[in-house]
Amino acid sequence: MKYSRSAAIFVIAGLALAPPLAGQNAEQIESEIKQQCVDLPFTMPAIAVPRFPDRTVSLSACGGVPDGHTLNTRAFAAAIESVARAGGGTVTVPPGTWLTGPIRLLSNINLCLERGALVQFSHRLEDFPLIAGYDGKARRYIITPPLHAYQAKNIAVTGEGIFDGAGEAWRYVKKSKLTETQWEQLLASGGTVSPDGSEWWPSKEAMEGGRSLKELEESGREPAMEDFRRVREFIRPDLAVFVQCNGLLLDGVTFQNSPRFHVRPNQSENIIIRNITIRCPWYAQNGDGLDPTSCRNVVIYNSTVDVGDDGLCLKPGAIAASQASGPACENIVIAGCMVFHAHGGFVIGSESYGGVNNVAVRNCVFSGTDVGLRFKSFRGNGGPVRNVFIDGVQMRDIANQAILFDMYYSGNSPDVESQKSLGGHRAEQVTERTPRFEKFSIRNIVCSGAKHAVLVNGLPEMPVRNITMDHVTISANEGVVLADVEGITFRDCNIIPKTGPAMTVMQGGDITVQGGSLGPAEVILKVDGERSENIRLTGVAMGKGNLVLGRDVKASAVIQEP
Repeated sequence: MKYSRSAAIFVIAGLALAPPLAGQNAEQIESEIKQQCVDLPFTMPAIAVPRFPDRTVSLSACGGVPDGHTLNTRAFAAAIESVARAGGGTVTVPPGTWLTGPIRLLSNINLCLERGALVQFSHRLEDFPLIAGYDGKARRYIITPPLHAYQAKNIAVTGEGIFDGAGEAWRYVKKSKLTETQWEQLLASGGTVSPDGSEWWPSKEAMEGGRSLKELEESGREPAMEDFRRVREFIRPDLAVFVQCNGLLLDGVTFQNSPRFHVRPNQSENIIIRNITIRCPWYAQNGDGLDPTSCRNVVIYNSTVDVGDDGLCLKPGAIAASQASGPACENIVIAGCMVFHAHGGFVIGSESYGGVNNVAVRNCVFSGTDVGLRFKSFRGNGGPVRNVFIDGVQMRDIANQAILFDMYYSGNSPDVESQKSLGGHRAEQVTERTPRFEKFSIRNIVCSGAKHAVLVNGLPEMPVRNITMDHVTISANEGVVLADVEGITFRDCNIIPKTGPAMTVMQGGDITVQGGSLGPAEVILKVDGERSENIRLTGVAMGKGNLVLGRDVKASAVIQEP
Protein backbone atom coordinates (compact mmCIF):
# COMPACT_ATOMS: atom_id res chain seq x y z
CA MET A 1 0.00 0.00 0.00
CA LYS A 2 1.47 3.36 -0.98
CA TYR A 3 1.50 5.99 1.74
CA SER A 4 -0.97 8.80 1.20
CA ARG A 5 -0.64 12.06 3.11
CA SER A 6 -4.37 12.66 2.82
CA ALA A 7 -5.03 9.19 4.23
CA ALA A 8 -2.91 10.01 7.27
CA ILE A 9 -4.79 13.26 7.82
CA PHE A 10 -8.07 11.36 7.58
CA VAL A 11 -6.99 8.84 10.19
CA ILE A 12 -5.80 11.56 12.57
CA ALA A 13 -8.97 13.61 12.15
CA GLY A 14 -11.23 10.62 12.64
CA LEU A 15 -9.66 9.53 15.93
CA ALA A 16 -11.51 6.64 17.45
CA LEU A 17 -8.94 5.24 19.87
CA ALA A 18 -7.65 6.95 23.00
CA PRO A 19 -3.88 6.78 23.36
CA PRO A 20 -2.53 4.61 26.18
CA LEU A 21 -1.29 7.58 28.25
CA ALA A 22 -4.36 9.77 28.29
CA GLY A 23 -5.48 10.55 31.81
CA GLN A 24 -6.08 7.50 33.97
CA ASN A 25 -3.05 5.41 32.94
CA ALA A 26 -0.67 8.34 33.45
CA GLU A 27 -2.14 8.96 36.88
CA GLN A 28 -1.63 5.28 37.77
CA ILE A 29 2.05 5.49 36.79
CA GLU A 30 2.51 8.67 38.82
CA SER A 31 1.03 6.88 41.84
CA GLU A 32 3.37 3.93 41.33
CA ILE A 33 6.41 6.20 41.11
CA LYS A 34 5.49 7.83 44.43
CA GLN A 35 5.32 4.36 45.99
CA GLN A 36 8.75 3.43 44.61
CA CYS A 37 10.25 6.63 46.02
CA VAL A 38 8.84 6.43 49.56
CA ASP A 39 11.43 6.85 52.36
CA LEU A 40 14.39 7.45 50.11
CA PRO A 41 17.58 8.66 51.84
CA PHE A 42 17.69 11.60 49.43
CA THR A 43 15.19 14.00 47.90
CA MET A 44 13.92 12.65 44.58
CA PRO A 45 12.61 15.30 42.17
CA ALA A 46 9.12 14.75 40.81
CA ILE A 47 9.08 13.19 37.35
CA ALA A 48 6.10 14.00 35.11
CA VAL A 49 4.67 11.11 33.11
CA PRO A 50 4.58 11.92 29.38
CA ARG A 51 1.08 12.68 28.14
CA PHE A 52 -0.09 12.85 24.55
CA PRO A 53 -3.04 14.36 22.68
CA ASP A 54 -5.94 12.09 21.77
CA ARG A 55 -4.58 11.61 18.29
CA THR A 56 -3.75 8.16 16.88
CA VAL A 57 -2.53 6.84 13.56
CA SER A 58 -1.89 3.22 12.66
CA LEU A 59 1.26 2.21 10.83
CA SER A 60 -0.93 0.25 8.43
CA ALA A 61 -2.66 3.48 7.34
CA CYS A 62 0.72 4.94 6.37
CA GLY A 63 1.76 2.20 3.99
CA GLY A 64 3.09 -0.35 6.47
CA VAL A 65 2.96 -4.01 5.46
CA PRO A 66 3.43 -6.60 8.24
CA ASP A 67 4.59 -9.51 6.11
CA GLY A 68 8.17 -9.78 7.41
CA HIS A 69 9.44 -9.09 3.91
CA THR A 70 8.45 -5.54 2.96
CA LEU A 71 10.77 -2.86 4.34
CA ASN A 72 8.72 -0.40 6.42
CA THR A 73 11.32 2.29 7.12
CA ARG A 74 9.41 4.94 5.14
CA ALA A 75 6.09 3.92 6.67
CA PHE A 76 7.43 4.41 10.21
CA ALA A 77 8.89 7.79 9.29
CA ALA A 78 5.68 8.90 7.58
CA ALA A 79 3.47 7.89 10.51
CA ILE A 80 5.68 9.56 13.12
CA GLU A 81 6.17 12.74 11.10
CA SER A 82 2.46 13.10 10.32
CA VAL A 83 1.46 12.82 13.99
CA ALA A 84 4.29 15.16 15.06
CA ARG A 85 3.19 17.80 12.52
CA ALA A 86 -0.33 17.62 13.88
CA GLY A 87 0.87 18.34 17.42
CA GLY A 88 1.72 14.90 18.74
CA GLY A 89 -0.08 11.71 19.65
CA THR A 90 0.28 7.96 19.30
CA VAL A 91 1.56 5.82 16.43
CA THR A 92 0.26 2.28 16.83
CA VAL A 93 1.96 -0.81 15.43
CA PRO A 94 -0.66 -3.57 14.95
CA PRO A 95 0.06 -7.31 15.23
CA GLY A 96 2.37 -8.64 12.53
CA THR A 97 6.05 -8.74 11.60
CA TRP A 98 7.25 -5.29 10.59
CA LEU A 99 10.61 -5.41 8.84
CA THR A 100 12.33 -2.03 8.98
CA GLY A 101 15.48 0.03 9.01
CA PRO A 102 16.04 2.82 11.57
CA ILE A 103 13.12 4.40 13.42
CA ARG A 104 13.53 7.94 14.77
CA LEU A 105 11.17 9.19 17.46
CA LEU A 106 10.17 12.85 17.46
CA SER A 107 8.90 15.02 20.30
CA ASN A 108 5.39 14.36 21.61
CA ILE A 109 5.20 10.90 20.05
CA ASN A 110 4.15 7.68 21.75
CA LEU A 111 5.16 4.65 19.67
CA CYS A 112 2.82 1.88 20.84
CA LEU A 113 3.41 -1.75 19.88
CA GLU A 114 0.24 -3.78 20.23
CA ARG A 115 0.43 -7.32 21.56
CA GLY A 116 1.46 -9.56 18.68
CA ALA A 117 3.56 -6.86 16.99
CA LEU A 118 7.17 -7.74 16.16
CA VAL A 119 9.33 -4.90 14.88
CA GLN A 120 12.09 -6.80 13.13
CA PHE A 121 15.06 -4.61 12.30
CA SER A 122 16.72 -5.51 9.03
CA HIS A 123 19.63 -7.94 8.74
CA ARG A 124 20.98 -5.81 5.89
CA LEU A 125 23.67 -3.60 7.40
CA GLU A 126 23.38 -1.17 4.51
CA ASP A 127 19.85 -0.29 5.70
CA PHE A 128 21.46 1.58 8.63
CA PRO A 129 23.36 4.63 7.30
CA LEU A 130 26.58 6.03 8.68
CA ILE A 131 26.09 9.42 10.34
CA ALA A 132 28.51 12.00 11.76
CA GLY A 133 26.95 11.76 15.21
CA TYR A 134 23.37 12.71 16.00
CA ASP A 135 23.98 16.37 15.19
CA GLY A 136 25.94 15.65 12.00
CA LYS A 137 29.06 17.37 13.38
CA ALA A 138 31.00 14.59 15.08
CA ARG A 139 34.50 13.61 13.99
CA ARG A 140 33.74 9.93 14.46
CA TYR A 141 30.98 8.38 12.35
CA ILE A 142 28.50 5.96 13.86
CA ILE A 143 25.87 3.58 12.57
CA THR A 144 22.32 4.92 12.84
CA PRO A 145 20.78 3.03 15.78
CA PRO A 146 17.70 0.93 14.99
CA LEU A 147 15.46 2.90 17.40
CA HIS A 148 16.61 6.37 18.42
CA ALA A 149 15.69 9.90 19.42
CA TYR A 150 17.81 13.04 19.62
CA GLN A 151 16.89 16.10 21.66
CA ALA A 152 13.28 14.97 21.78
CA LYS A 153 10.85 15.91 24.53
CA ASN A 154 7.85 14.07 25.90
CA ILE A 155 8.27 10.72 24.15
CA ALA A 156 7.26 7.15 24.91
CA VAL A 157 7.63 3.59 23.67
CA THR A 158 4.78 1.51 25.04
CA GLY A 159 2.68 -1.59 24.50
CA GLU A 160 3.26 -5.34 24.60
CA GLY A 161 5.17 -5.90 21.35
CA ILE A 162 8.78 -6.75 20.61
CA PHE A 163 11.76 -4.95 19.05
CA ASP A 164 14.29 -7.40 17.61
CA GLY A 165 17.69 -5.95 16.70
CA ALA A 166 18.88 -8.77 14.40
CA GLY A 167 22.04 -8.92 16.47
CA GLU A 168 23.28 -12.11 14.82
CA ALA A 169 24.00 -10.10 11.68
CA TRP A 170 26.40 -7.82 13.61
CA ARG A 171 27.96 -9.63 16.57
CA TYR A 172 31.03 -11.81 16.68
CA VAL A 173 30.93 -14.99 18.80
CA LYS A 174 33.60 -16.63 20.93
CA LYS A 175 34.02 -20.36 20.39
CA SER A 176 34.59 -20.86 24.12
CA LYS A 177 31.01 -19.81 24.82
CA LEU A 178 29.36 -22.40 22.56
CA THR A 179 28.98 -26.17 22.60
CA GLU A 180 30.64 -28.10 19.81
CA THR A 181 27.30 -28.57 18.06
CA GLN A 182 26.44 -24.86 18.31
CA TRP A 183 29.86 -23.93 16.93
CA GLU A 184 29.43 -26.28 13.95
CA GLN A 185 25.99 -24.84 13.24
CA LEU A 186 27.40 -21.32 13.38
CA LEU A 187 30.19 -22.17 10.94
CA ALA A 188 27.64 -23.68 8.58
CA SER A 189 25.72 -20.38 8.51
CA GLY A 190 28.58 -18.58 6.73
CA GLY A 191 30.81 -15.80 8.00
CA THR A 192 34.51 -16.20 8.75
CA VAL A 193 36.72 -17.50 11.56
CA SER A 194 39.67 -15.70 13.14
CA PRO A 195 43.15 -17.04 12.30
CA ASP A 196 43.50 -18.65 15.73
CA GLY A 197 40.09 -20.30 15.40
CA SER A 198 38.72 -18.75 18.60
CA GLU A 199 36.13 -16.36 17.10
CA TRP A 200 33.43 -16.36 14.45
CA TRP A 201 32.65 -13.12 12.63
CA PRO A 202 29.75 -12.29 10.29
CA SER A 203 32.26 -11.25 7.60
CA LYS A 204 35.96 -10.79 6.96
CA GLU A 205 35.42 -7.01 6.84
CA ALA A 206 33.88 -7.11 10.33
CA MET A 207 36.77 -9.21 11.66
CA GLU A 208 39.44 -6.89 10.27
CA GLY A 209 37.57 -3.65 11.01
CA GLY A 210 38.90 -3.24 14.53
CA ARG A 211 42.50 -3.27 13.41
CA SER A 212 41.76 -0.90 10.53
CA LEU A 213 39.92 1.51 12.82
CA LYS A 214 42.82 1.51 15.30
CA GLU A 215 45.28 2.27 12.50
CA LEU A 216 43.06 5.14 11.36
CA GLU A 217 42.93 6.63 14.85
CA GLU A 218 46.69 6.28 15.32
CA SER A 219 47.43 7.94 11.99
CA GLY A 220 46.39 11.33 13.36
CA ARG A 221 44.75 12.43 10.13
CA GLU A 222 41.20 13.75 9.93
CA PRO A 223 38.97 10.78 9.10
CA ALA A 224 36.41 10.92 6.34
CA MET A 225 33.17 9.04 5.84
CA GLU A 226 34.91 6.78 3.34
CA ASP A 227 37.32 5.64 6.05
CA PHE A 228 34.44 4.60 8.27
CA ARG A 229 32.57 3.09 5.36
CA ARG A 230 35.40 0.57 4.98
CA VAL A 231 35.03 -0.55 8.59
CA ARG A 232 31.27 -0.14 8.96
CA GLU A 233 30.69 -3.89 9.36
CA PHE A 234 32.79 -3.76 12.54
CA ILE A 235 30.90 -0.79 14.05
CA ARG A 236 27.84 -2.06 15.89
CA PRO A 237 24.95 0.18 16.99
CA ASP A 238 22.99 -0.06 20.21
CA LEU A 239 19.39 -1.18 19.75
CA ALA A 240 17.49 1.70 21.40
CA VAL A 241 19.26 5.02 22.06
CA PHE A 242 17.71 8.20 23.45
CA VAL A 243 20.19 11.10 23.37
CA GLN A 244 19.69 14.41 25.16
CA CYS A 245 16.00 13.77 25.62
CA ASN A 246 13.76 15.12 28.35
CA GLY A 247 10.66 13.23 29.40
CA LEU A 248 10.95 9.56 28.34
CA LEU A 249 8.69 6.63 29.15
CA LEU A 250 9.46 3.01 28.24
CA ASP A 251 6.59 0.78 29.26
CA GLY A 252 5.74 -2.87 28.68
CA VAL A 253 7.72 -3.61 25.52
CA THR A 254 10.46 -6.17 24.93
CA PHE A 255 13.89 -5.27 23.52
CA GLN A 256 15.83 -8.28 22.32
CA ASN A 257 18.80 -9.47 20.29
CA SER A 258 20.68 -6.18 20.00
CA PRO A 259 23.82 -5.74 17.88
CA ARG A 260 25.43 -4.27 21.03
CA PHE A 261 23.85 -2.62 24.12
CA HIS A 262 20.06 -2.92 24.25
CA VAL A 263 18.54 0.19 25.86
CA ARG A 264 20.68 3.28 26.40
CA PRO A 265 19.27 6.63 27.50
CA ASN A 266 22.20 9.02 27.09
CA GLN A 267 22.59 12.52 28.58
CA SER A 268 18.84 12.52 29.20
CA GLU A 269 16.61 13.47 32.12
CA ASN A 270 13.21 12.67 33.62
CA ILE A 271 13.02 9.03 32.61
CA ILE A 272 10.48 6.37 33.59
CA ILE A 273 11.10 2.72 32.69
CA ARG A 274 8.57 0.14 33.85
CA ASN A 275 7.52 -3.41 32.99
CA ILE A 276 9.99 -3.87 30.14
CA THR A 277 11.90 -7.03 29.20
CA ILE A 278 15.42 -7.09 27.78
CA ARG A 279 16.97 -10.30 26.54
CA CYS A 280 19.56 -11.83 24.24
CA PRO A 281 21.75 -14.96 24.10
CA TRP A 282 24.10 -15.16 27.08
CA TYR A 283 27.09 -15.35 24.71
CA ALA A 284 26.24 -12.04 23.01
CA GLN A 285 29.38 -9.88 23.05
CA ASN A 286 28.85 -6.46 24.69
CA GLY A 287 25.18 -7.34 25.07
CA ASP A 288 24.42 -4.96 27.97
CA GLY A 289 20.81 -4.70 29.07
CA LEU A 290 19.81 -1.26 30.37
CA ASP A 291 22.54 1.42 30.53
CA PRO A 292 21.48 4.89 31.70
CA THR A 293 24.46 6.99 30.59
CA SER A 294 24.91 10.41 32.18
CA CYS A 295 21.21 10.53 33.05
CA ARG A 296 19.37 12.25 35.89
CA ASN A 297 15.99 11.82 37.53
CA VAL A 298 15.37 8.21 36.56
CA VAL A 299 12.92 5.62 37.94
CA ILE A 300 13.20 2.01 36.75
CA TYR A 301 10.94 -0.67 38.16
CA ASN A 302 9.29 -4.06 37.59
CA SER A 303 11.55 -4.93 34.66
CA THR A 304 13.39 -8.12 33.66
CA VAL A 305 16.86 -8.47 32.12
CA ASP A 306 18.58 -11.59 30.74
CA VAL A 307 21.59 -10.67 28.60
CA GLY A 308 25.22 -11.32 27.63
CA ASP A 309 26.93 -8.48 29.53
CA ASP A 310 26.01 -6.13 32.39
CA GLY A 311 22.33 -6.11 33.31
CA LEU A 312 21.37 -2.79 34.94
CA CYS A 313 24.37 -0.51 34.50
CA LEU A 314 24.96 3.17 35.24
CA LYS A 315 27.58 4.81 33.02
CA PRO A 316 28.53 8.23 34.39
CA GLY A 317 30.47 9.81 31.52
CA ALA A 318 30.34 13.27 29.97
CA ILE A 319 27.23 15.42 30.37
CA ALA A 320 25.65 17.41 27.54
CA ALA A 321 26.08 21.17 27.17
CA SER A 322 22.37 21.51 27.86
CA GLN A 323 22.65 19.80 31.26
CA ALA A 324 23.40 21.72 34.45
CA SER A 325 26.79 21.09 35.99
CA GLY A 326 27.01 18.32 38.56
CA PRO A 327 27.21 14.53 38.75
CA ALA A 328 26.46 12.82 35.45
CA CYS A 329 24.22 10.16 37.03
CA GLU A 330 22.04 11.54 39.79
CA ASN A 331 18.69 10.84 41.45
CA ILE A 332 18.14 7.30 40.20
CA VAL A 333 15.79 4.68 41.67
CA ILE A 334 15.77 1.02 40.59
CA ALA A 335 13.16 -1.20 42.23
CA GLY A 336 11.52 -4.59 41.84
CA CYS A 337 13.69 -5.70 38.92
CA MET A 338 14.93 -9.20 38.07
CA VAL A 339 18.24 -9.96 36.38
CA PHE A 340 19.06 -13.46 35.18
CA HIS A 341 22.20 -14.06 33.15
CA ALA A 342 24.42 -10.96 33.04
CA HIS A 343 27.99 -10.01 33.90
CA GLY A 344 26.57 -7.97 36.76
CA GLY A 345 23.10 -7.55 38.25
CA PHE A 346 23.45 -3.90 39.24
CA VAL A 347 26.60 -2.19 37.97
CA ILE A 348 28.31 1.20 38.04
CA GLY A 349 31.15 1.77 35.56
CA SER A 350 33.60 1.20 34.18
CA GLU A 351 33.62 4.90 33.22
CA SER A 352 32.91 6.86 36.38
CA TYR A 353 34.58 10.19 35.61
CA GLY A 354 31.24 12.00 35.29
CA GLY A 355 30.35 11.20 38.88
CA VAL A 356 27.40 9.54 40.64
CA ASN A 357 25.20 10.86 43.43
CA ASN A 358 21.95 9.67 45.00
CA VAL A 359 21.16 6.17 43.73
CA ALA A 360 18.75 3.72 45.37
CA VAL A 361 18.38 0.05 44.41
CA ARG A 362 15.51 -1.73 46.15
CA ASN A 363 13.95 -5.19 46.28
CA CYS A 364 15.62 -6.77 43.26
CA VAL A 365 16.47 -10.38 42.43
CA PHE A 366 19.67 -11.53 40.68
CA SER A 367 19.71 -15.19 39.68
CA GLY A 368 22.65 -16.71 37.82
CA THR A 369 24.56 -13.49 37.17
CA ASP A 370 28.37 -13.52 37.02
CA VAL A 371 28.52 -10.84 39.73
CA GLY A 372 25.70 -9.51 41.89
CA LEU A 373 26.56 -5.92 42.81
CA ARG A 374 29.44 -4.80 40.58
CA PHE A 375 31.24 -1.45 40.92
CA LYS A 376 34.21 -1.03 38.60
CA SER A 377 36.59 1.61 37.31
CA PHE A 378 40.30 2.23 36.78
CA ARG A 379 42.87 5.00 36.90
CA GLY A 380 42.27 7.58 34.18
CA ASN A 381 38.58 6.71 33.89
CA GLY A 382 37.34 7.48 37.38
CA GLY A 383 35.50 10.13 39.32
CA PRO A 384 33.42 10.59 42.50
CA VAL A 385 30.79 7.89 43.06
CA ARG A 386 28.94 8.39 46.32
CA ASN A 387 25.59 8.16 48.11
CA VAL A 388 24.57 4.78 46.75
CA PHE A 389 21.90 2.99 48.81
CA ILE A 390 21.09 -0.67 48.19
CA ASP A 391 18.35 -2.29 50.24
CA GLY A 392 16.78 -5.69 49.75
CA VAL A 393 18.53 -7.74 47.05
CA GLN A 394 18.14 -11.51 46.77
CA MET A 395 20.84 -13.42 44.90
CA ARG A 396 21.25 -17.03 43.85
CA ASP A 397 23.98 -18.95 42.01
CA ILE A 398 26.38 -16.06 41.50
CA ALA A 399 29.34 -17.28 39.43
CA ASN A 400 31.93 -14.93 40.95
CA GLN A 401 31.50 -12.20 43.59
CA ALA A 402 28.22 -11.42 45.28
CA ILE A 403 29.54 -7.89 45.96
CA LEU A 404 32.49 -6.40 44.09
CA PHE A 405 34.35 -3.08 44.15
CA ASP A 406 37.18 -3.18 41.60
CA MET A 407 39.35 -0.15 40.84
CA TYR A 408 41.62 -2.15 38.51
CA TYR A 409 39.03 -3.13 35.92
CA SER A 410 40.74 -4.06 32.64
CA GLY A 411 37.84 -4.94 30.36
CA ASN A 412 37.85 -8.72 30.75
CA SER A 413 35.00 -10.98 31.74
CA PRO A 414 34.32 -11.31 35.48
CA ASP A 415 35.87 -14.78 35.75
CA VAL A 416 39.14 -13.46 34.24
CA GLU A 417 39.07 -10.26 36.29
CA SER A 418 38.67 -12.26 39.52
CA GLN A 419 42.11 -13.83 39.04
CA LYS A 420 44.06 -10.56 39.37
CA SER A 421 46.48 -9.97 42.22
CA LEU A 422 45.34 -8.01 45.27
CA GLY A 423 47.24 -5.64 47.53
CA GLY A 424 50.88 -4.65 47.21
CA HIS A 425 50.20 -2.08 44.49
CA ARG A 426 52.23 1.11 44.28
CA ALA A 427 50.45 4.40 44.86
CA GLU A 428 50.20 6.82 41.96
CA GLN A 429 49.45 10.53 41.80
CA VAL A 430 45.82 11.45 42.46
CA THR A 431 44.15 13.24 39.54
CA GLU A 432 40.60 14.28 38.69
CA ARG A 433 40.31 10.92 36.87
CA THR A 434 41.23 8.84 39.93
CA PRO A 435 38.27 6.60 40.91
CA ARG A 436 36.60 7.65 44.17
CA PHE A 437 34.03 5.18 45.49
CA GLU A 438 32.62 6.12 48.89
CA LYS A 439 29.48 6.37 51.01
CA PHE A 440 27.72 3.15 50.03
CA SER A 441 25.00 1.60 52.19
CA ILE A 442 24.33 -2.07 51.40
CA ARG A 443 21.70 -3.71 53.57
CA ASN A 444 19.26 -6.60 53.73
CA ILE A 445 21.09 -8.76 51.20
CA VAL A 446 20.80 -12.55 50.93
CA CYS A 447 23.01 -14.52 48.55
CA SER A 448 22.63 -18.29 48.31
CA GLY A 449 25.74 -19.46 46.52
CA ALA A 450 28.67 -17.51 45.08
CA LYS A 451 32.32 -18.11 44.32
CA HIS A 452 33.42 -15.16 46.48
CA ALA A 453 31.29 -13.38 49.06
CA VAL A 454 32.76 -9.86 48.90
CA LEU A 455 35.80 -8.39 47.15
CA VAL A 456 36.78 -4.75 47.62
CA ASN A 457 39.93 -3.84 45.66
CA GLY A 458 40.75 -0.16 46.13
CA LEU A 459 43.74 1.97 45.17
CA PRO A 460 46.59 2.70 47.60
CA GLU A 461 46.31 6.41 46.76
CA MET A 462 42.51 6.37 46.93
CA PRO A 463 41.05 3.55 49.06
CA VAL A 464 37.42 2.57 48.75
CA ARG A 465 35.89 4.41 51.70
CA ASN A 466 32.90 4.48 54.00
CA ILE A 467 31.07 1.33 52.94
CA THR A 468 28.45 -0.02 55.35
CA MET A 469 27.03 -3.53 55.04
CA ASP A 470 24.09 -4.18 57.31
CA HIS A 471 22.22 -7.51 57.65
CA VAL A 472 24.05 -9.13 54.74
CA THR A 473 24.03 -12.94 54.56
CA ILE A 474 26.20 -14.65 51.95
CA SER A 475 27.06 -18.32 51.53
CA ALA A 476 30.01 -18.72 49.17
CA ASN A 477 33.03 -20.86 48.37
CA GLU A 478 35.32 -18.12 49.72
CA GLY A 479 34.78 -15.27 52.12
CA VAL A 480 35.44 -11.50 52.22
CA VAL A 481 38.60 -9.86 50.86
CA LEU A 482 39.30 -6.18 51.57
CA ALA A 483 42.33 -4.57 49.88
CA ASP A 484 43.19 -0.86 50.15
CA VAL A 485 40.08 0.20 52.04
CA GLU A 486 39.15 2.64 54.81
CA GLY A 487 36.05 2.86 56.95
CA ILE A 488 34.32 -0.44 56.15
CA THR A 489 31.57 -1.58 58.54
CA PHE A 490 29.85 -4.96 58.74
CA ARG A 491 26.86 -4.88 61.07
CA ASP A 492 24.95 -8.08 61.90
CA CYS A 493 26.30 -9.79 58.78
CA ASN A 494 26.66 -13.53 58.27
CA ILE A 495 29.49 -14.61 55.95
CA ILE A 496 29.49 -18.38 55.42
CA PRO A 497 32.49 -19.55 53.34
CA LYS A 498 33.27 -23.18 52.50
CA THR A 499 37.05 -22.71 52.56
CA GLY A 500 39.75 -20.21 53.47
CA PRO A 501 39.60 -17.26 55.85
CA ALA A 502 36.16 -15.83 56.42
CA MET A 503 37.68 -12.35 56.07
CA THR A 504 41.02 -11.21 54.67
CA VAL A 505 42.28 -7.64 55.06
CA MET A 506 45.22 -6.32 53.04
CA GLN A 507 46.24 -2.72 53.65
CA GLY A 508 42.95 -1.82 55.30
CA GLY A 509 42.10 0.57 58.10
CA ASP A 510 39.14 1.53 60.28
CA ILE A 511 37.28 -1.72 59.69
CA THR A 512 34.47 -2.69 62.04
CA VAL A 513 32.72 -6.03 62.35
CA GLN A 514 29.83 -5.74 64.79
CA GLY A 515 27.71 -8.76 65.62
CA GLY A 516 26.75 -11.39 63.12
CA SER A 517 29.05 -14.30 62.33
CA LEU A 518 32.13 -15.11 60.27
CA GLY A 519 32.53 -18.78 59.47
CA PRO A 520 32.59 -21.58 60.16
CA ALA A 521 36.25 -21.42 59.12
CA GLU A 522 39.53 -22.41 60.70
CA VAL A 523 40.77 -18.85 60.14
CA ILE A 524 38.17 -16.20 60.90
CA LEU A 525 40.33 -13.16 60.14
CA LYS A 526 43.62 -12.85 58.26
CA VAL A 527 45.38 -9.46 58.16
CA ASP A 528 48.34 -8.45 55.97
CA GLY A 529 50.06 -5.15 55.16
CA GLU A 530 51.87 -2.59 57.27
CA ARG A 531 49.07 -0.04 56.70
CA SER A 532 46.42 -2.30 58.20
CA GLU A 533 45.19 -0.89 61.51
CA ASN A 534 42.19 -0.26 63.74
CA ILE A 535 40.31 -3.42 62.81
CA ARG A 536 37.66 -3.83 65.47
CA LEU A 537 35.57 -6.95 66.12
CA THR A 538 32.67 -6.55 68.51
CA GLY A 539 30.51 -9.50 69.54
CA VAL A 540 32.20 -11.85 67.08
CA ALA A 541 33.19 -15.27 68.41
CA MET A 542 36.94 -15.83 67.96
CA GLY A 543 38.83 -18.88 69.17
CA LYS A 544 42.53 -19.59 69.43
CA GLY A 545 44.08 -19.75 65.99
CA ASN A 546 41.15 -17.97 64.35
CA LEU A 547 43.23 -14.80 63.88
CA VAL A 548 46.30 -14.73 61.63
CA LEU A 549 48.51 -11.63 61.38
CA GLY A 550 51.10 -11.06 58.69
CA ARG A 551 54.66 -10.26 59.74
CA ASP A 552 54.28 -6.54 58.91
CA VAL A 553 51.07 -6.16 60.93
CA LYS A 554 51.22 -4.68 64.42
CA ALA A 555 49.71 -6.81 67.18
CA SER A 556 47.54 -3.83 68.13
CA ALA A 557 46.01 -3.63 64.65
CA VAL A 558 43.12 -5.91 65.64
CA ILE A 559 40.91 -5.02 68.59
CA GLN A 560 38.55 -7.68 69.94
CA GLU A 561 35.62 -6.67 72.12
CA PRO A 562 32.89 -8.80 73.72
